Amino acid sequence: MFLSYLAVCITTSMVLVQCRDCKDYDLSASDQSLLMKHYLRNSRNEESLSKGKTIASGVTYARWGRKECPTGVETVYTGQAGGNQYSHKGGGVNYLCLPNNPDNGEHFPDETNQIFGAEYELASSKFPSGMKNIKTLHNKEVPCTICYQRKRSTVLMIPGRKTCYKGWTFEYKGYIMSDHKDYSSKEYVCVDKDAEPVDNKSSNEDGALFYGIRTKCGSLRCPPYKDATDVRCVVCTK
Repeated sequence: MFLSYLAVCITTSMVLVQCRDCKDYDLSASDQSLLMKHYLRNSRNEESLSKGKTIASGVTYARWGRKECPTGVETVYTGQAGGNQYSHKGGGVNYLCLPNNPDNGEHFPDETNQIFGAEYELASSKFPSGMKNIKTLHNKEVPCTICYQRKRSTVLMIPGRKTCYKGWTFEYKGYIMSDHKDYSSKEYVCVDKDAEPVDNKSSNEDGALFYGIRTKCGSLRCPPYKDATDVRCVVCTK
């Protein structure tokens, strides 16, 4: 720190000496203070990088099944989960968190319609046994929230866990969900254990679907896994 301060003093003095005859470029006391703060900030960043430290700039992640972010985490926007229709054989395979305040485009014929709302398909034995509010979710639309964690530099969803590993910070936990194995392929996402519906509408319109999924022993080693069990998940940041 002393060396950084000394370097600032030398730099400031050089500028003042070089410009002592240039009235337009004389640095006032406030200018010198700003120059020093700028130099010290850059020096700290360079020092952190040289020591291999990560300068946290913040990360974003989707919280599936909820309308708000965890306490202390900034909400970028809330929306509804969507994606390609379950019976389509081509097109997108990822779920999207569609904002509630879209800037809609122009109307065209529907030959290429691929963005549908997403519904929970959680009737009978298709739901994770540890999920709350399960009786109120079947055939309801799925909400989502995009969250911004300012104090972290990376985000990780860990399947098969309900707690984060040492050194990582817990964001939320839930269950892995995706579309049915006999339908179009979808990604695996972590749906909050306290999932809620978008609203009370339940007209079974299908679209992109969210099913609870379970393990299958064989190529999946059991132990440590168990056969036909719900797959937990946790979202962590660092």
